[in-house]
Amino acid sequence: MDINAVNALSYEDFLEVFGNVIEKCPIIPAAVWTHRPFSGLEDIEAHISNFINSLPESGKEGILRCHPDLAGRELHSGALTRDSQEEQRAAGFTHLQPEEVSRMRSLNSEYKARFGFPFVICARLNTKRDIMRELLKRLGNDRETERTRAIGEVKKICALRLSNLVLHDPPNSEKTRVA
Repeated sequence: MDINAVNALSYEDFLEVFGNVIEKCPIIPAAVWTHRPFSGLEDIEAHISNFINSLPESGKEGILRCHPDLAGRELHSGALTRDSQEEQRAAGFTHLQPEEVSRMRSLNSEYKARFGFPFVICARLNTKRDIMRELLKRLGNDRETERTRAIGEVKKICALRLSNLVLHDPPNSEKTRVA
């Protein structure tokens, strides 16, 4: 949809379309809706990022806790959001061997015990192998560093989800004309 169509959406329709750009956090697009009219995709993304940045650390951790475990029980039970299901499928987590599932569950448990929220990474930008390597690496972070890193990953996920919903801003015809 183009930005004019986005700006014309009612509050309810906006939430229906954008309610899961931040996993299971419809309050964020609800708050961002008040900033209409948006100038483009990047404007929506900036408002979401600013909202997240304005949250206290507990609010940021709340966002992280809304994310499912990678290759976790929700994936195997079919309880993931459509977006998360597709992202985990693209990263190769829907066809793991039993030993890989066991290893991911163990690492997810260790990560949550250490940080208090699930491991978050933009699965669409990584392979299964990259994700496993990154999870092991990030287990060595302190809580503040990891919270910051995980929120950065949330923003990457959001940007990709937004780009699936909103047409990219067209180039300015004045700038592209040849004199």
